[in-house]
Amino acid sequence: MSGRSRVAPVPITDADVTDVAEFLRVNHNPRVPWERAIAAVPWKVEAPNFGFMLRDGGSVVGTLLALYSERTVAGRTERFCNMSSWCVLPEYRSGSLSLLRALLAQEGYNFTVLSPDDGPQEILAWHKFRHLDTSAAFVPNLPWPSLPGRTRISADPEVIERTLSGAELELYHDHAGALAAKHLVLIRGRRSCYVMYRTFRYRGLPVFAIVLHVGDPGLFRRALRPLSRHLLVRHGLLATLVEVRTAGPRPALSFPLNNWPKMYRSEDLTAGEIDELYSELVCVPW
Repeated sequence: MSGRSRVAPVPITDADVTDVAEFLRVNHNPRVPWERAIAAVPWKVEAPNFGFMLRDGGSVVGTLLALYSERTVAGRTERFCNMSSWCVLPEYRSGSLSLLRALLAQEGYNFTVLSPDDGPQEILAWHKFRHLDTSAAFVPNLPWPSLPGRTRISADPEVIERTLSGAELELYHDHAGALAAKHLVLIRGRRSCYVMYRTFRYRGLPVFAIVLHVGDPGLFRRALRPLSRHLLVRHGLLATLVEVRTAGPRPALSFPLNNWPKMYRSEDLTAGEIDELYSELVCVPW
């Protein structure tokens, strides 16, 4: 066997973060602050590692990152592992599957992959991953006339803190420091809706909002016009993308869209119990 074919996966530890970050900056995406994206997960969790890597001598030649979390689902505690940044140099591609197998060998986790490319999708399917329904609505953000006092929209952290309670407030606390997540509340009368989203960027410019969480789908749909106006006027975002499984039926004046593929593997959870949170989608600002 050649030296390259003998390269074996090892866990990514604190001591490896700088080297892994430099590898991803050079070979994957130069715009991401990888040190923070890898090691500065804002929620509390006892993570066994930051994923797995391949090293040849002192050089990192491949990575498969992991973000871990513990969540309450249907009254029980479930452990999650979100996989991301599966990047291996061409001459070491024979070791790609060893990274995946090392990660999956960790028992007791529900695994998610929320941005798989075409090739990995086929490999993941062989390893018992299933697709999520990513049917979505693409809503143009238009300068709708506003009705004073009807719907209030705020991204002020103090307002969000005062408005949310219980599980929604805990969710906000867990994600307030996430690099890619943005937060706001919709307030109408005594009802409120927590919305978490990220922005899709093209050539470095923000283009549209991708909704990751909706606390009150009914209020969200009723307040969609003032929300779309807010995102256009305040943030320059031209459209809003929201999945049907996140906010319910596709609203009027929107276009149907099949969002990018997302996959999961779990012995206990159904597709309806999987979401976008505690993942690369909130932590990695592409």
